[in-house]
Amino acid sequence: MGAQRKGATRAEDSDELARVPLQAILLADSFATKFRPITLERPKVLLPLVNVPMISYTLAWLESAGVEEVIVFCCAHSKQVIGYLESSEWLSQPNFSVTTIESHNSVSAGDALRLIYERNVIHGDFILISGDTVSNMSLTQVLQEHRERKKKDPNAVMTMVIKRSKSSPITRQSRLGTDELFMAIDPNTKQLLYYEDKADYSKAVICLDKLLLTDNSSISLHNDTQDCYIDICSPEVLSLFTDNFDYQHLRRHFVKGLLVDDIMGYKIFTHEIHSSYAARIDNFRSYDTISKDIIQRWTYPFVPDVKFGGNSATKLERQGMYRASEVVQSRSAEIGPFTVIGNGTKIGSNTKISNSVVGEGCTIGSNVSIEGSYIWNNVTIEDNCKLMHAIVCDGVVMKSGAVLEPGVVLSFKVVIGQQFVVPSYSKVSLHEQPIKQDSDEELEYADNSSGIGELSSIAGTVDKSNGVMSSQLSGEQCQPTDELGTGGIGYVWSICEGSHEEEWRHSIAPIPADKLAEAIQTTEDDLELITQDGSVLPASGELKLDSIDSDDVDNEDSRDDSIDFEKEVEATFLRAVHENIKEDHVILEVNSLRLSYNKLFADCAGAIFYSMMKLALETPHTSASELCNNAVSVITKWKKLLKSYLNDIDEQIEVILTFEEMCLESAKEFFPVFAKILWHLYDKDIIQEEAVLKWDDEKKDADDSDKVFVKQSEKFIQWLREASEEEEGGGGEEEEGNQE
Repeated sequence: MGAQRKGATRAEDSDELARVPLQAILLADSFATKFRPITLERPKVLLPLVNVPMISYTLAWLESAGVEEVIVFCCAHSKQVIGYLESSEWLSQPNFSVTTIESHNSVSAGDALRLIYERNVIHGDFILISGDTVSNMSLTQVLQEHRERKKKDPNAVMTMVIKRSKSSPITRQSRLGTDELFMAIDPNTKQLLYYEDKADYSKAVICLDKLLLTDNSSISLHNDTQDCYIDICSPEVLSLFTDNFDYQHLRRHFVKGLLVDDIMGYKIFTHEIHSSYAARIDNFRSYDTISKDIIQRWTYPFVPDVKFGGNSATKLERQGMYRASEVVQSRSAEIGPFTVIGNGTKIGSNTKISNSVVGEGCTIGSNVSIEGSYIWNNVTIEDNCKLMHAIVCDGVVMKSGAVLEPGVVLSFKVVIGQQFVVPSYSKVSLHEQPIKQDSDEELEYADNSSGIGELSSIAGTVDKSNGVMSSQLSGEQCQPTDELGTGGIGYVWSICEGSHEEEWRHSIAPIPADKLAEAIQTTEDDLELITQDGSVLPASGELKLDSIDSDDVDNEDSRDDSIDFEKEVEATFLRAVHENIKEDHVILEVNSLRLSYNKLFADCAGAIFYSMMKLALETPHTSASELCNNAVSVITKWKKLLKSYLNDIDEQIEVILTFEEMCLESAKEFFPVFAKILWHLYDKDIIQEEAVLKWDDEKKDADDSDKVFVKQSEKFIQWLREASEEEEGGGGEEEEGNQE
């Protein structure tokens, strides 16, 4: 399919494995409602992710990783899924077989796996994955580990793929919008001992069974781990589901069930990936995050300019901008960085689009502003519209002057009236909001709250066999409604009481500054209480037993944490630059990192300044003076951010010391312009006179090699000292005059 085969090679030393092709079970139904109202009309796995159906990413990866047979389990909207596969190239690939199993009665992953077991189609170890997963990892090592363990221990039935990803200590969720996950893992064998994604934060403790501690010589407790939802399973996994009908949810029931089952003795192990990518689209926030990762090429070779799964490859241009060949764009239109424009789309004059994905066949008028949004296919956006962090499905029409505030989701063929402003987090559909949740929409990987409240009962049902709304559906022939302004067509779904928090947590919009501020205050209050009690976990997120604790290990962890902290701050800063995030919001994000890594304001100041200077260095320049101008430009624009962490002289000195270190090691191009940039920092009122003079005083007894930049700044320092003396002299005369 175009992407290079890079994955699992079959073990040549096993005749048995040579006879059994590597199989995968792909669940094309997540049994979830978080993507409603969109998924009332189209299955989640067929929703476009950077203009390619989600399931194509999963199939393309499985093919490249050496899987030979994929069994796609279809339930909700099954006819749509099967129809897509039949019309695509996936059913005609050599050495890659894709077959489907259709069910109209399954309500959970457990039901799906029981039905697959009955069909007797799995003949050896298999990959278990859902069709909303994106990865580029190789399966070679994890398969080898799983098979070797199974030879030694027949009870080793499952290996889960995990990846390091520190959750925010403020929101208690990952960058994918999922809840903070706690895992206990044997550091020697990698056996999973504990799994909890619904911790009680109010108690600020994690409760482990005493037997867990007595039966294992060492345990690592992690809250910095992401479950990739890629599992290597032995055939016994299917029979375990068949033997236990209580197993419905893969993690909440099956994984936790095996971990506490002392009778059967089955074991689950973990495999951590480092440089590879793997993530699952669980909610709208993870949809946004993974889309950005694809655009920024973390998922290579599954990126917009590489042909795979029958997609239309686009051309990669400057600053991560992808444009299809047949795009009609006005000369005055501006396409910003990290943006994808699909085939056949027309863009009017003075329109600005940045950090967004636009599908095929869209018509976008003049003076339109689109920021951080996802526009699917055949959408019409008339003149003077504004969209901020929104999702707009196929066939939507936005009449002139309409505005979408952050977090809005417009389902298929909705019409927004002229000048109408759709409020933040609104979900709009041609179908009326359901009244109660359908029994056949049980959640598979997530909990029962979709953030829309009591969802579902349209005066009719969704026919799960063909995925089409039944003719009894109230509002099927939706008439114009005042809800969406003049000429608007559709219904605004209400958010019931208690679900507002889930909306901003799972939205594609940045978390509101006021919500972050409230969360930070709550976290700081909780930390103060916990610290007084002495029961707080180490900042590293890993519990170390006394038997392996040492000063050397602590020092090494501290160094690792400092490096991770600096990388996280840099990533946050660059995201703010590329996505035009407001400084106040960046400050809140950096504050959350500061709490997470237990750092000082001086550490934040040094990390932010380093990120600013690195950006200046990476901006094109042909001379030292141009580099200096780049630095001044960055400093001027992000002055407020840096000053937020320079509340005292020591923090300002930390910035100077960071700059010295950069000039000597990682950014030697700044060496000749150190003094000029130091002066600009003073001139912009970022670093005070006292900080520069104190830095000079501290260097007086240093070796000459450590005084290079003091000597380079000698004239500036002398000027400061003379000005200071004149002020002191003037102040004395004034004081004397006042006394007279």
